[in-house]
Amino acid sequence: MIKLTEDIEQQFIDCGKTQSVYIEGNILKLLDQSRPEFADYVELAKAKDAESRKRRLEVTKQFQDQNAELLLQQQTNETLMNDLEQAVKKAEEAKDNALKDLSVMQQRTQVELIGNIVQIALWVIVGVGIIVTGMYVYSMSTNSTETTLIGNTWSNLFGILLTNSFSIIGTIMGVKYAQENSKESK
Repeated sequence: MIKLTEDIEQQFIDCGKTQSVYIEGNILKLLDQSRPEFADYVELAKAKDAESRKRRLEVTKQFQDQNAELLLQQQTNETLMNDLEQAVKKAEEAKDNALKDLSVMQQRTQVELIGNIVQIALWVIVGVGIIVTGMYVYSMSTNSTETTLIGNTWSNLFGILLTNSFSIIGTIMGVKYAQENSKESK
């Protein structure tokens, strides 16, 4: 037991009455309570200590409950973020696949268009060549006086047709080459 002087005991009693400040904790169990007035003070201090401990315990429990709730919300948020990230990745993959499909379709359409242009150009060249050759053969077989003129025209026309056919093919190849280079730079 801890024995205090009457003067110190009185200071504790006065402090409790005037400022509502009391001794707290396990030291209350060790104080000598032989003086009845100090014994009343110690009993009041024990009651206030029990009350403040109870309040602190309630606050601690409240904080623990809030922390548990916050942890649960954090886990929920992390799960949602993971789900969102996966959804974004899937959307990006779908976008990339769609762009690839679109590119393939465009290339296929362009190849078909180029094929059609080349085919039509060749038919025109062959057709004009056959017609002019037919006219030249006809003029030669009829002993026409215009054979020389038709022969020069036939020769010039074949030169122009060959030049134009190579020009068309060169243009198509240039466009194709430019498209390949633009895809590589992307």
